[in-house]
Amino acid sequence: MADVQRETRDGILVLRLDHGKANSISQAVSETLIAALAEAERDDDVTAVVILGRPGMFSGGFDLPTMAKGAAAARDMVAAGGRLAMAVYDHAKPVVTGCGGHAIAMGCFLAMAGDLRIGAEGAFRIGMNETAIGMTLPIFGMELARARVSKRHLDRAVVQSTIYDPKGAVDAGILDRLVAPDALEGACLDAAKALSTLKQPAFRNNKRAAHRETVEHIRATLDEDMARLIPG
Repeated sequence: MADVQRETRDGILVLRLDHGKANSISQAVSETLIAALAEAERDDDVTAVVILGRPGMFSGGFDLPTMAKGAAAARDMVAAGGRLAMAVYDHAKPVVTGCGGHAIAMGCFLAMAGDLRIGAEGAFRIGMNETAIGMTLPIFGMELARARVSKRHLDRAVVQSTIYDPKGAVDAGILDRLVAPDALEGACLDAAKALSTLKQPAFRNNKRAAHRETVEHIRATLDEDMARLIPG
């Protein structure tokens, strides 16, 4: 699909989200990314994955027109977002996320799910705004935040809807480090290449052991959580 562009560079699969002004994450976008990630896991020629948005906009979150279609469409889209986050967080190969701009709500969850999260310097907004807009966080978002966000920032990030600039997002643990905007793609590719030199299957085994409790909890509760959050 045109909403997700893909290319392979020296064994690194690069996935670029390109969906509307807000670079939103629809059900179709999530499912396309999930399928690409599953294919990368099976392909011995792919050693790592990089996920990018557009310059200035990683993703503004879930697709608002889908939300307006009613509870069933919204529930399916959010559930697909949860599966996407787990497809990244539980992937057998290294996944680097390159946050080149704003990353709000599901955009923030996707950025956080990577093994290494590199951001671009700039006047960007990064965070989870659910409380501010009157929404309860899905379990997958809350648990990803517990796994990634510094304890010093957890309540501020998920309860108080603090929105960070890129430097603040690094301090909070949402991102790992920053580079100049024009250096982001190269930095992500270099990081993915470096991570791909780690021995397999040790990387896969140790990653999944470290993430198992979070992944199993999210997958076991996803359907029930969607029914609770978005009834109807």
